[in-house]
Amino acid sequence: MTTTADTILTEITGMLVEIVGDEFLLSEEVTMRTTFNEDLALESIEFVALAELLHHRYGSDVDLMGFLADKDMDAILAMSVGELVTHIGRVTHASLARAASASAPATPANAPAAPSPTPAG
Repeated sequence: MTTTADTILTEITGMLVEIVGDEFLLSEEVTMRTTFNEDLALESIEFVALAELLHHRYGSDVDLMGFLADKDMDAILAMSVGELVTHIGRVTHASLARAASASAPATPANAPAAPSPTPAG
């Protein structure tokens, strides 16, 4: 089952409520276009708290600090919730694909087919 963007957005909104408090977020709905700096005024310590919550929810593949490290300061300041949702969707989709291929039984290309059952008789 793939995590949808709407589900991820809802989960991130819940995490933000946990971090900054619901009275702050009640004044503005969190959407894909909501920015962390301009709209939410998230401080660096709150990004650290968000990174920890993301790690607990999605595992070590979703590394917020690593994701931010690939961006320059202007890109970080302009980053929207939608960018993070897209990143999480990509990472979780890739993780699910890796898990599925790792759990699939490996069969050599030239392996003989399994014998068909013979009727008892």
